[in-house]
Amino acid sequence: MSESTEAAPTWEYFVTPLLLHNEAQILNNWGSQGWELVQIIEGPAGGNVAYMKKRKA
Repeated sequence: MSESTEAAPTWEYFVTPLLLHNEAQILNNWGSQGWELVQIIEGPAGGNVAYMKKRKA
């Protein structure tokens, strides 16, 4: 039996508001820069907020 010595990935996170009329464009822009969507929730002042992550280099 062999043990894996591979380290778990480390992530950096980013939070951004999503403008209602521009959601897809905003998400596509961050996605093209390597960010992955984790979750969308309602922000404290209303409107949606996207939580993004990507692997640290």
